[in-house]
Amino acid sequence: MTEKQTDWRGIAAELAPVEVIEEPVLIKKRSRDFFWYSPILNAQLKKCFGDLVARPATSGELAQCLAVAYAHDLPVVLRGGGTGNYGQAVPLQGGLIIETTAMNRILEIGEGFVRVEAGALMADINAALIARGWEMAMFPSTQDIATIGGFVAGGSAGIGSIANGALREKGNIISLKALSVEEAPQERVFDAEEALQLHHAWGLNGAITEVTLRTVPTRDWIGCMATFDSYRDCYAAGYALAQSEAIGRKLCSTVEARIVDYFPRLEGHLTKGRHLLVALVPREDMEAFHALITAQGGTVDLALDDTERRAKGIPHVFEFAYNHTTLQVLKADRTATYQQYGVGDPSDAEAVARLGAAVGEDVWQHHEFARVDGRIVAFDLPIIWFTDETRLRQIDDTYRAHGFSVADAHTYHVEGGGLKNADYRHLAWKKRMDPKGLLNPGKSRAWEMVRHLSADDIEAKAKD
Repeated sequence: MTEKQTDWRGIAAELAPVEVIEEPVLIKKRSRDFFWYSPILNAQLKKCFGDLVARPATSGELAQCLAVAYAHDLPVVLRGGGTGNYGQAVPLQGGLIIETTAMNRILEIGEGFVRVEAGALMADINAALIARGWEMAMFPSTQDIATIGGFVAGGSAGIGSIANGALREKGNIISLKALSVEEAPQERVFDAEEALQLHHAWGLNGAITEVTLRTVPTRDWIGCMATFDSYRDCYAAGYALAQSEAIGRKLCSTVEARIVDYFPRLEGHLTKGRHLLVALVPREDMEAFHALITAQGGTVDLALDDTERRAKGIPHVFEFAYNHTTLQVLKADRTATYQQYGVGDPSDAEAVARLGAAVGEDVWQHHEFARVDGRIVAFDLPIIWFTDETRLRQIDDTYRAHGFSVADAHTYHVEGGGLKNADYRHLAWKKRMDPKGLLNPGKSRAWEMVRHLSADDIEAKAKD
């Protein structure tokens, strides 16, 4: 038997009046995210493309797209700004790509919260909030192109997590709405607890339409860059800042000097050859920040508010943190990649230094500090000069031997990275919201083993 051929022109006609994109070049462009950070994922995903793109402007139009997909058994991948790193927005089996960027209204700003459509840009949300005296509790370094729905579906932490915890921390996601994939898609409201069943599920188990997030009072943030002679001292200063009770901070990152050499827009602004601490500190705490950096053996090279930063032509400091650090290097040399490691004891700068000496010259350290469940954590997002997967796994083993954990950035399965194991609560909701398994097919190994079960039977596995 031959496979049934989908009439994509007919599908486009059924989707009307929803905007569709049929040009192959544009469809290919919208079939990508930042998976190319990983040479392993690049080899696996570079030939995966969708067949048609739909751009709904309302939740009603999104429901129409999902109903058409259900009627024709079409694979569906939901896409925001496409800033994920693991192929979350890549269609493994072709099909319909639904881009949510036209669903971008800011619906409500209130005391400590913002309610927005899923396709709203993080930068636009922050700008609207700041004008009202608020700001997002956290946002990714890619805020200029990242959407809120994509961040909730695929993200976990960001700028602000050092103060306000990870996205999954209680109170950070207040509620969300999502559509099911059925003959007549239903929009369901998920409260703070239930919302975690759709958070970080890569759009596998519902089409997010609306998000309500916690906000915090805005502050007069100063972008700070301090330099140190040794990476050990730089890391120790980062930890001291991260756990300080006297200094507010929205960002705390440390970057090896070898990586800083790949930051051309900082040329002439930093002392060359020194290791870098990147931070966002409120103006009223700057005296204490200077004192901390001096006590830790460092020098504050830059301390700029937004007006001063723009006058000097320098990017936001967070563009030298999180995965933007990797991007800065990749702009110059595509043989670089990265990995994600958890620091066993974030207070132990000596252990970080020992690991740095043990891993070899092809690994350059870069740490981010955050707060999880009320305690300070650190994770290493090093630059790795890639040769082959065998060497990458040797590096992973070296980290493990030194007491560090590995969250693999080189897999497109939701269970393979930070999640590690099957989340049967996610999959139970997938059964309820997507009974045919049309959303982002191929991204969950565990789904294929439980898709024949009822939602309650799948959820029962979470209790076993």
